[in-house]
Amino acid sequence: MKRSKSSSQYQDQIRQAAEFIQRKSQGKKGESVAEAAIVLGSGLGGFAEVLEDQKEISFSSIPHFPVSGISGHAGTLIQGRLGKCPVLCLKGRVHYYEGHDLSRVTFAVRVLGTLGIKRLFLTNAAGGISSVLRPGDLMLIEDHISSFFPNPLIGKNLDRFGPRFPDMSAAYSPFLRKLAIRCARKLHVPLRKGIYAAVTGPSYETPAEIRMLKRLGADAVGMSTVPEVIVARHLGIECLGISIITNLAAGISKKSLSHAEVLEVGDKVKPRLTQLLCEICCQLNRAHL
Repeated sequence: MKRSKSSSQYQDQIRQAAEFIQRKSQGKKGESVAEAAIVLGSGLGGFAEVLEDQKEISFSSIPHFPVSGISGHAGTLIQGRLGKCPVLCLKGRVHYYEGHDLSRVTFAVRVLGTLGIKRLFLTNAAGGISSVLRPGDLMLIEDHISSFFPNPLIGKNLDRFGPRFPDMSAAYSPFLRKLAIRCARKLHVPLRKGIYAAVTGPSYETPAEIRMLKRLGADAVGMSTVPEVIVARHLGIECLGISIITNLAAGISKKSLSHAEVLEVGDKVKPRLTQLLCEICCQLNRAHL
């Protein structure tokens, strides 16, 4: 994967975008504008409605920020609070299958790191592979399989962001996963656990590909999240991933797969996901962790 700009130009773009957001949030340079950031996947943008004291910025108004053209991805950044916990919420993301190279797909994560964000919560819509998963389930991502994506760190290492060979043995924070499980139990929100496989899309997988992914150990499959997690870990950001199982993967059910179904199920799951994310943020703020 070649970067569309030189490393110095790319880093300048990240800095300019971060400075723009910092000014809009009226935060002081060098201070983190939020406790955590949340990336909302397909059909899940409604979560942002619960934020208090909202300040909304369109992706298109942020210098160099890539904009998604996919239905269900509004393309806005919202700063607000969940109780006393300040958060940044990204309603939507851009995808590799839209024609962006991975430096653009992960641009927002680089900006978040520059803004001082230390924790990143990522949500996505996914197809269920495991026999225990059903549409509407929430799945806590324990680990991922990413061999089908080019690695977003290919190319000259950006030394000021992280090391050449970042460790991925704990890609999804054990601490945040344990916290999510405790919060889910407290709220009586069912939370499955599993392995997420990322594929490039935009076509849905074939039944043969799903059988292969199942043998590799995948429980769910989607077209996002993993490049963002790799870059976040390069930056030293802790990650929590939650997949919303919006459909059964190809060959498991006889239904045809459609993006409309993804958006419909995402809308139904929104109250449970919102409740869970709110509780996690409140617990983090309460413990000052």
